[in-house]
Amino acid sequence: MALKPGVSKQDIRQQMWDYMESQNLADFPRPVHHRIPNFKGSYLACQNIRELEVFARAQEVKVDPDKPLEGVRLLALQSKKTLLVPTPRLRTGLFNKITPPPGATKDILRKCATSQGVRSYSTPVGLDSRVLVDLVVVGSVAVSEKGWRIGKGEGYADLEYAMMVSMGAVSQGTPVVTIVHDCQVVDIPEALLEDHDLTVDYILTPTRVIATGCERPKPTGIIWSKISSEVMGKIPILRSLRCRERQAGRDVTLQDEPRHLLGTGSRQPPPLSTVRRHQDPEQPESCSGQGEDGPSNTVFIGNLPRGTRVSELKRALRELGTVPQRLTWQGPRRRAFLHYEAPISAQQAVSCLQGLRLGAATLKVALARPQRAGEGTGSCAEEPRPDRRSAVSGL
Repeated sequence: MALKPGVSKQDIRQQMWDYMESQNLADFPRPVHHRIPNFKGSYLACQNIRELEVFARAQEVKVDPDKPLEGVRLLALQSKKTLLVPTPRLRTGLFNKITPPPGATKDILRKCATSQGVRSYSTPVGLDSRVLVDLVVVGSVAVSEKGWRIGKGEGYADLEYAMMVSMGAVSQGTPVVTIVHDCQVVDIPEALLEDHDLTVDYILTPTRVIATGCERPKPTGIIWSKISSEVMGKIPILRSLRCRERQAGRDVTLQDEPRHLLGTGSRQPPPLSTVRRHQDPEQPESCSGQGEDGPSNTVFIGNLPRGTRVSELKRALRELGTVPQRLTWQGPRRRAFLHYEAPISAQQAVSCLQGLRLGAATLKVALARPQRAGEGTGSCAEEPRPDRRSAVSGL
């Protein structure tokens, strides 16, 4: 398929989707618009991966959940390789390990390779898991013989790879394969590529095995300045990685976040004057914030879903690495207070917990309000005294 001159990435996507539909090259699910398109002959294209030495050597293989990659997932399972599949839109983690039941038949393995099987026969892989991916297989909307790749436009494959780099699961030497119809191999202007775009080393089609020889460096980690607060709010594991990188002293300023709030690579949190304090009318006025009695070491958590258990909040805090010294729980009032050793820790926690969700609710997170003069120091006048009902010492 010939591309029109002066095209954008979205132009290429639209032309490709339209062409595959008009030429009846698309396969279920249809229409292929806004998807990694499944195509007639995808299973045959997947079989070509057996010709690659990098597949034969691989022990752990990460394969995207797209329909046209189903044949590769099946081959990985049949070859008794460890199969990792990213969770849809990264909502519940980075990826799951597909674990067929003992003595699985060919039919069961085929089911494990489907999207339904991924849900039924998988276990989550956490950030602290020792994962070393030997081969990455991604879907594409279009790809060039030079290795330039265009996805469906949501950026998840690029982000998944960058996250794997951040957790040490892949390196520059980890080969990347994509599987497409022959018509999806087109000339893509290099000017369209950006630093966060993932390139590929091998292209498999129903009729060809293409070694791209691509020398363009792959992403070396997450480019936080290209990530919005909205995206952060949707991907819990991304918040966890951001906290870790902040603690390592890296610049984790987001796309829509003023740079002075987080500094540029410094471990220091934002200046006290720039940290937003919560103005919820239900929050006790007397929690120590930044006022006459000094900066706050207490973080307010509001908008807890009804029926939330303290264990759910504690689990989320552990996953994000923001464990307080003490937690005051006021579940019936749908709020909690996190007490840290120092104001600097509280400020870091506020930044790290922005966009945190429990269930369908996005929590309100902020430093507690300034303490009024004469109310004492270091506590909340309206806050219940620490007891078994309201306070949890340690997580």
